[in-house]
Amino acid sequence: MHRHLCTLARLALALSLSAGTPLAALAQSQSQSQSQSQSQPQTQTQSPAELSATAPLSQKPPPLWELGVGGVTGSQQAYPGASQQTTRTLVLPYAVYRGQVLRTDRGGVGLRALRTPRFEFDLGVAGSLGSSSSRIDARRGMPDLGTLIEAGPSLRWNLAGSEATGAWRLDLPLRAVFDLSDGLARRGLAFEPWVRYEIRKAGWRWSAGGGAFVGNRQLADTFYGVAPIFATAERPAFEAKSGLIAWRFSGTVSRSFTPELRAFVTLRMDSVAGAANESSPLVRQTNGWSGGLGFAYTLKTSSRPAFD
Repeated sequence: MHRHLCTLARLALALSLSAGTPLAALAQSQSQSQSQSQSQPQTQTQSPAELSATAPLSQKPPPLWELGVGGVTGSQQAYPGASQQTTRTLVLPYAVYRGQVLRTDRGGVGLRALRTPRFEFDLGVAGSLGSSSSRIDARRGMPDLGTLIEAGPSLRWNLAGSEATGAWRLDLPLRAVFDLSDGLARRGLAFEPWVRYEIRKAGWRWSAGGGAFVGNRQLADTFYGVAPIFATAERPAFEAKSGLIAWRFSGTVSRSFTPELRAFVTLRMDSVAGAANESSPLVRQTNGWSGGLGFAYTLKTSSRPAFD
């Protein structure tokens, strides 16, 4: 989804961690690289989930909590199908908590209900920040795309492999979407299946993946519907349909320079080819690119270890 700076900046850092975005890459680079085996060089790190699922018992678990500061700058489409980019820079504090039930690492806030070496199931909250329609030619005069909060269940399936040889996983989040800018008005339902491949070598981490962004009619209308009152000669009225909103493909490279400092570069392509609302007058191009770079620096960590 789209992103936008707002007055709720700290909430933005906690909630705007959807997969495939620059801020998501920052969160994954931070939380996955903080855990470190004492038997390896300090610049190599490992995530809490991977430690508990694949690491020998002699390895040191990650801290229960950590505090730090992170920054990201990037450019991305205002929404899938938009012909205009938005560029943003954000530097904010962050917090990670790896409790037995409550988890704020790995790109979101959630309650972990089930975890096995193969499957994980949780109830999570994520978010996406909107953009002003006055800055988007196709939407000028229409309501802004608001700050969206997503909440619902997510299933993670660890398919095969390990980070040393390459790990495959499937994420299946299903979330209700609410508009924080409009009193938490409901904006629909989103389903975002995502296949990801990750591998780590000598302090470097490579990640690539792809998936689909599917929404019901209400959510599709948020992005692509044009009510008659907002119709113009160049923007006819359009009734959005449920179904595929966009295909997404992304890649991220991150590097741990010290146990405290990590950096990343990420790139993502969104495509509305074959999407349910490809014919909307708000769709101005089929493919679009987003990219960003950022850092995370850990300031303080708990002396207590994280829960498995």
